[in-house]
Amino acid sequence: MSTRHASTPLQRGPHDSWSAGLSSWIEGLVPRGQWLPDRQPAYVASWIYVFGVACLASLAVVIGSGLVLTLGGITWWHTSSVGHFVNSVHLWSVELFFATMVIHLWGKFFMAAWRGRRGLTWATGALAFFGSLGTAFTGYLMQTNFDSQWITTQAKDGLNAAAVGAYFNVMNVGQMILWHVALLPLVVGVIVVIHLVLVRRRGVVPPIGWDEPTTTPADPRGGRP
Repeated sequence: MSTRHASTPLQRGPHDSWSAGLSSWIEGLVPRGQWLPDRQPAYVASWIYVFGVACLASLAVVIGSGLVLTLGGITWWHTSSVGHFVNSVHLWSVELFFATMVIHLWGKFFMAAWRGRRGLTWATGALAFFGSLGTAFTGYLMQTNFDSQWITTQAKDGLNAAAVGAYFNVMNVGQMILWHVALLPLVVGVIVVIHLVLVRRRGVVPPIGWDEPTTTPADPRGGRP
């Protein structure tokens, strides 16, 4: 006579579900409590630390206004007052983005922001700057006004002299639109995300001569480094 044993549920490990694995992976990138810390070292009250956040905020406006411009088409900002307003918002947010980014970049350079194993943080910030230059350049060329046409013809001569004009044709408006809307913003966005993860992981760099904090910004009594 055979006996049947009641089936018992299997005990799952802490990483058996995809959500638990994803949570563990995220905590491996940035320890818990360091994404949005509620405590910061005293030196963060300096104005030099404001420009990084201002740069990020202006980038959000750049992306938002750029998405609105794509809905209206390439000539919308010439034929519509609303389009002209959105295009102006996009332009001035780009100006603010570059102004705050340059101040942020030079401020961190003179603070030697690569200290404390932050070399990759500094490198990704510099890469974001150069990637933003290419994005702004292609955006300027697709304005389809007299200024952009004049800059386009001058840039074409320079790029032809550098033997890259056949691959990067600045007089091809369609190609510049794809570079500006589809490719370069994606590259810059990925670099910025990596930069932010590294900043949250390593913490903001202290001024020269200031001791490195021995605890995480979120828990001054101790915690994960």
